[in-house]
Amino acid sequence: MVTVKELDRKEHWLPGHSACSGCPASLGLRMLGKALRGNFILVVPACCTTVIQGIYPCTPSQVPLLNIAFAATAATASGLKAALELRGVNVPVVAWAGDGGTVDIGLQSLSGAAERNEDILYICYDNEAYQNTGIQRSGATPYGAWTTTTPLGKRERRKDAPWIVAAHKVPYVATASVAYPLDFVEKVQKAAAKKGFKYIHLHAPCPTGWRFPPSKTIEVGRLAVETGMWILYEIEDGVFKLTGRSKALLDPSKRKPVEEYLKLQGRFSHLLRPEGREALESLKLQIEESWSEVGKLVRGQP
Repeated sequence: MVTVKELDRKEHWLPGHSACSGCPASLGLRMLGKALRGNFILVVPACCTTVIQGIYPCTPSQVPLLNIAFAATAATASGLKAALELRGVNVPVVAWAGDGGTVDIGLQSLSGAAERNEDILYICYDNEAYQNTGIQRSGATPYGAWTTTTPLGKRERRKDAPWIVAAHKVPYVATASVAYPLDFVEKVQKAAAKKGFKYIHLHAPCPTGWRFPPSKTIEVGRLAVETGMWILYEIEDGVFKLTGRSKALLDPSKRKPVEEYLKLQGRFSHLLRPEGREALESLKLQIEESWSEVGKLVRGQP
């Protein structure tokens, strides 16, 4: 287990950038830099990070960063890695994209890179909507959540991108959370040490889009895990296991009520009113279904 003392003291994502207060993407980038000690290249499509990185020639990034088209993240990272290998340069290439550019617009190139088992690390920082362009719903937006395009709450279940990637039989797939940075760092380091395609889905609570105070980012992230809304796990060479805080939450009595997570966010306020009771119960059922599937995997059941 990685400890705080083992983290790189050098900062590879500098302060003074243009992220919103409490931005989870900037927290994730900071920990990514420490995990890989600044020895990597970033490939970034259109997303919040495109804004956070600033306007040329000023940028907080202390590593090479390539901005590319929305749909081409994994394809570009694959080509860049191939070019580096031809030149004999062994540097990790990290694709860093939001949920819109991953589970929706970029899914075709992501699937292609995973199918070819390209030697890249793909990280989706999931703030559960198109936050940079006006808080529109994405495939990763959870059931019941308000966005500007789902004003009464989303009526579809979220797309489970980690399991879509895992279906490609790649060496490593994991979920993580900015609220558990050491777990994220450990998974990044484990992934980077493997040859082939690696994927990490990073939960990234967004104060602006989720409607909570910027000081609550970590609290909201932890409650997502502690209530079972977000499950921490990894699939390494086809073997599934729960990780971090989620290891103790297979028993539903150990989880906090999901209302504790929802009540901190304006996007779920309608679920806590009488008229939202049916949608709330549907959300709870979906959580239990997810944990039931996890339980079968943990126990080795078909």
